[in-house]
Amino acid sequence: MTVSWWSVVASVAGGVLLLWAALIAALWRVRPDELRIRDTLRLLPDLVRLLRRLAGDRALPRGVRIRLWLLLAYLALPFDVVPDFIPVIGYADDAVIVAFALRSVTRRAGPAALDRHWPGSPDGLAAVRRLVGLPAGC
Repeated sequence: MTVSWWSVVASVAGGVLLLWAALIAALWRVRPDELRIRDTLRLLPDLVRLLRRLAGDRALPRGVRIRLWLLLAYLALPFDVVPDFIPVIGYADDAVIVAFALRSVTRRAGPAALDRHWPGSPDGLAAVRRLVGLPAGC
């Protein structure tokens, strides 16, 4: 049985479109109420430093650190799941992926790890805590 390269290309394109549609649906479903995407993007430098510090913390479980390194690698790549030239959601995919990863890390490592490694202002930490679904003042 031979498979033509057109069917392979069509299958890959269909899979990418399906993944893109799922991400769009996730963006609409999970978007933070109190925290706007623009505010999240302002936190980006502090978030990257937080991710780097968490990834380098040997006290955290290895699986958490691997997830963080994969997230940092994704953020460093020049291409995204949703291209940046698409208005509004072009940059929002990075924010949603970071939020999902931080929620996962926070569940495993605990909120104290966020507090311990946060490099920014207390207001920024409160925003990140809301982003990952924690109360701002705990």
